[in-house]
Amino acid sequence: MPSVILKPGHVQPVWSGHPWVYSQAVERVQGGATAGDEVTVLDPRGNYLGSGYYSPRSAIVVRIATRNPKARLDNSWLRKRLSQAHELRHEMGLPTVRTNGFRLVHAEGDNLPGLVVDRYNETVAIQLTTLGMHRRRAMVMDAIQGVFGVKTIVDRTPTSFAKLEGFEPEPGIVCGPMDLDAYRFMERGFVYEVPMALTQKTGYYFDQRPLRARVEQLSRGRRVLDAFCFVGSFALAAARGGATSVLAVDENVIALETGARCAKANGLSDRIAFSRGSVRTLLSSSQHTAKFDLVVLDPPSMAPSQKSLQRASKAFRWLVAQGCRVLRPGGLMVLSACSAAVDVNTLTRMLAMGARDAGMQAIVLERWFQGMDHPVPAAFPEGLYLKSLIARINPI
Repeated sequence: MPSVILKPGHVQPVWSGHPWVYSQAVERVQGGATAGDEVTVLDPRGNYLGSGYYSPRSAIVVRIATRNPKARLDNSWLRKRLSQAHELRHEMGLPTVRTNGFRLVHAEGDNLPGLVVDRYNETVAIQLTTLGMHRRRAMVMDAIQGVFGVKTIVDRTPTSFAKLEGFEPEPGIVCGPMDLDAYRFMERGFVYEVPMALTQKTGYYFDQRPLRARVEQLSRGRRVLDAFCFVGSFALAAARGGATSVLAVDENVIALETGARCAKANGLSDRIAFSRGSVRTLLSSSQHTAKFDLVVLDPPSMAPSQKSLQRASKAFRWLVAQGCRVLRPGGLMVLSACSAAVDVNTLTRMLAMGARDAGMQAIVLERWFQGMDHPVPAAFPEGLYLKSLIARINPI
């Protein structure tokens, strides 16, 4: 089998369990490896560190999938990994009678780098984000059907990942009803119907489920703003939690229409106002000054890489300052970042500075991360991509 040999000084992270081998860590590649091949990763002395698929065009040339030198990344291995992911969700209590939408496979978190599987009741949506997984697409589909017992599979591989890896994605319904137009599922008792036309992630954001439950607990008697609301999942939670009013804002027309339909289906349309528009414009508007008691700020990814971290930090600082303007003194702010490059310390610092810009002080009450169906290897800090703060905003 072809091998990737690491340079001295680059072994420790991989040996300790980090699944990524960066291009700058590679001394040489031997054995005639081509893109998408299974390769072994060795230290400078030839000691085995793991195996994975080779991606020479990527900054991450190998994503390690097994540490067992006897294992081969074949159909048997894939089915075993999928079964382990399935069993882990059952141990977590998923699915339940109230939740049949959740993440079933979380790439490196389930030792299946390059593969994401989200379950929407009887439908699964997948993303094949590495060339190695894409080359084995037929094997992946067959294994998913065999292990999970689903009839409908939708490929939602992002073009951005495919471009980086050097392949053409094949989006669309792979098997099942070709006229499928929406996912229909439940989350915490809420009934959702999300159209296939929504292209964020696989169609929905399961990772914020725990935080949505917490917002529901905190909303009673409060006026709530759900900024960057997408389909209004925080808004639904706040309304059911007893908020006196909820304003949900986003620029995506399809997402807002979906949210309005979901609110109606769940008997909450009289408590939520969906508004199309720029969150920046809303937060800058004088008519909303000190209008809300709880503000949820969950923007799209603003730092996809370390290169954009400085710009993202400024954006978060501004967002917090403007959020403080529309929040009554003593109100609660929920601030989220879904970028691995923005760690919890950076997010906390921007919260503090943004509040200070507004003449306020932020007191962090709670810290939240992605749900447990999005597991993270202990040696893989990049896997903890989602972090959120709940803070009380007080006058100085």
